[in-house]
Amino acid sequence: MESKRLELSPPILIEARGPDALRYLNGQVTQDVRSVVSSGRSMTSCVTDAKGRLQFRVLIHPVADGAIRVSCDHDGAEGLFARLDRYLVADDAVLEDLSDGWLRVHVTGNTAPGVPGGGYAVAADRVGIPGWDVWYPTGVSEESLAHLPVWSGAEAESFRITAGIPAWGSELEPGLLPPEAGLDRTDVSYSKGCYIGQEVISRIKSAGKVNRRLMRLRLDEGIPCLPGELLVDEEGGEAGLITSVAPVPSDGERAVLGYIRRSAEGRRVHLKSCPEATVSLVCKA
Repeated sequence: MESKRLELSPPILIEARGPDALRYLNGQVTQDVRSVVSSGRSMTSCVTDAKGRLQFRVLIHPVADGAIRVSCDHDGAEGLFARLDRYLVADDAVLEDLSDGWLRVHVTGNTAPGVPGGGYAVAADRVGIPGWDVWYPTGVSEESLAHLPVWSGAEAESFRITAGIPAWGSELEPGLLPPEAGLDRTDVSYSKGCYIGQEVISRIKSAGKVNRRLMRLRLDEGIPCLPGELLVDEEGGEAGLITSVAPVPSDGERAVLGYIRRSAEGRRVHLKSCPEATVSLVCKA
């Protein structure tokens, strides 16, 4: 697989260190931080409130000296430090905001890329194919990565949507229940023990249902479709909402993400704006 570079916006980066750092973070996020540390990878996680609703979606990764880093780059990310620090009272752990000192770029490919001086690479999946987040200190040149071809925004967005990866501002927003977006399969551990919001998310798993679910869909490339368009069922009842449309079609079809209401699951749905345009279900996102 050819290595290509994907530019990323500057993130909020928080480091946790100390004897209780892992245990403390484990009580703040939905992911099992022990699995993150043992894997050596960057893994996605949710930060939820006491009602199990999404506040932040983050990436967590370990660093060589034993610290654990949490990054976030979506709208509102500047509030992450206060949220993680709020319950740190008696634990032997320290949180530090490193946002001004580090930048990162994503490189797709199976092989770890060259790293700018003082930096490091950690495996991460951002667009549905193997890749690496390359972290380097602010002020350090990216010259070791300059030779790599760059992902266009349309390419990266099409890969993301085809892979069913939800994005903040499109599929994700504050107040969402993580299982609605399929994050229970990627971001949530049901075996690690308590964290803020855990009781609600566990109840949803036991009940086996939410009012809507994010689905991977496909639509004929000749049918105009935009995020925000309504989906309806055979009887004209509201069935869901389109959230993302791949800019680049493939094999005559366009990948689409959208929320489908529980009442419409298993039924044929089409665009309200184009009744003849049936949307085919690929699978849950």
